[in-house]
Amino acid sequence: MSDREAPRRKTYGRQLGRPLSARQKALLAEALPPLAIRLPADGETLRPAALFAPGLERDAPLWLEVGFGAGEHLAWQIEEQARRGNAVRFIAGEFFQNGIVKLLGRLDRALAQQRLRIYQGDAGRLLAALPDRCLDRVFILFPDPWPKRRHHKRRFVGDETLDQLARVMKPGAELRLATDDPGYLSWCLACLTRHPDFYWTARRPSDWRQRPPDWPQTRYESKALEAGRRPSFLRYRRRESAPSDGLGPASEKPCGQRGRGVNSGPTT
Repeated sequence: MSDREAPRRKTYGRQLGRPLSARQKALLAEALPPLAIRLPADGETLRPAALFAPGLERDAPLWLEVGFGAGEHLAWQIEEQARRGNAVRFIAGEFFQNGIVKLLGRLDRALAQQRLRIYQGDAGRLLAALPDRCLDRVFILFPDPWPKRRHHKRRFVGDETLDQLARVMKPGAELRLATDDPGYLSWCLACLTRHPDFYWTARRPSDWRQRPPDWPQTRYESKALEAGRRPSFLRYRRRESAPSDGLGPASEKPCGQRGRGVNSGPTT
């Protein structure tokens, strides 16, 4: 598989939950088309700057959120960056139609048109279409853990996805992950520790136990806490250059096997 080819695996669940109300259908029909990302033909590259109308600098930072759920985090980030006067643009991939409608309902329409573009579909295809070194930050928050062993291949975080992220993230760009599933936490740590292009920024337990101030709580986190599950918040950086550690490409050792002795989550 080439570096630009999307992984041929299903990493998402349902496309539609509860039937949309008439108001939600109207909102989707009116507000989504100006924001919708249409991918180019296979093998061609998406030009992120061309997705946005003039107004922000063409070289403004570009952030990606994969699977934004009900949109609480993404809406907060967009509004917060606008409030601070930071010229950050956002692209987001989400398969779940109900989540897209909820995000659209949270945002001022003019602000969304200025700063946000949405791809409705498999985020792996969006990653494959992005140009090299275009992203300044990536969020993957509370993805489906696919807990059954036979479904582990559907987990979004894996060797193929990390290879794609390493390609599209700028050197020094930040990758943020969150999960409340211990098995998925171990999986993410094993994958990322083994991958030559990322390093974990944590220096003390509070770095993964507590959200930083610019990371708002979502309903997924609230549900986890109510159920007695402790979420973990991971922050990684894209290396300036890959170290010479002798591991070779990440795909040589599939996630789920032990890599560098990492097969469990952080000690608590």
